[in-house]
Amino acid sequence: MKQYRLNRLFNPVSNKCFDVAIDHGFFNEAEFLRGIENMRSAVEIIVDAGPDAVQLTVGQLKYLQAIPGKQKPSLVLRTDVANVYGSSLPAFAFSKMISRAVLQAVRADAVCLCVNLFSIPGAPEVTAQCIDNILKIKAESDLYCMPLMIEPLVFRPNEEKGGYMVDGDTRKIVSLVRQAVELGADIIKADPTNDINDYYRVIEIAGATPVLVRGGSKANDEEIIVRTAKLMEQGASGIVYGRNIIQHASPPLITKVLMGIVHGKISTKEGSDILRTHHLSIS
Repeated sequence: MKQYRLNRLFNPVSNKCFDVAIDHGFFNEAEFLRGIENMRSAVEIIVDAGPDAVQLTVGQLKYLQAIPGKQKPSLVLRTDVANVYGSSLPAFAFSKMISRAVLQAVRADAVCLCVNLFSIPGAPEVTAQCIDNILKIKAESDLYCMPLMIEPLVFRPNEEKGGYMVDGDTRKIVSLVRQAVELGADIIKADPTNDINDYYRVIEIAGATPVLVRGGSKANDEEIIVRTAKLMEQGASGIVYGRNIIQHASPPLITKVLMGIVHGKISTKEGSDILRTHHLSIS
């Protein structure tokens, strides 16, 4: 019965998904707020662009779910809050889950939960907290037929900007993705590898579990388009991008271009041409 909700997350024709993450305010980092200072406006702009899903927190999902009609994007609910994204790890690092996450997701008409699985140099206790979170939520998510998206995230040392300068070592990503699958993920949200052509190994290790690719740090238009196309060619089931959308000069346009690439409707050249034409028209 989880499939009922997954049917609302994945495109019925391409069976792919583009989820726009706007949950960054949860993590208490001022840098993450650029582009989403006004959440109502940010959500409305993204909804108008028409992605498959929007990832939000319990405090901000109202801006999506208050929109009338049945054509709006589906809700993916972020379930855990952490303090690990700064330039240095705090004396007490944590990843804590919201109370009764599955019940809150059901009541909010979400189609999926999202929970982190951090691997942070020097902070094994945070990994342990993440595993505890997953163990607590897994059985309840099965009971209520709520799909569980696990986000395996391999940090570089925080002084190198930690979670937003991710460790793209294929071996590290593959092993953490496999652990997430073994813990019962219905969907994986994983970082790209340093060598983008290695990503098929992440898809392979996940087996039948669909893999959505995390956007990570900000990239230029050409890089994000080419990277997305290569990831989709290797079998990714979609993408979850945040700052590369909400901090773009035109969030609606980049959303539409990436939607075209994810769902196989346009080529990388067509996507680049669309963005180049837009830049020329406003210059």
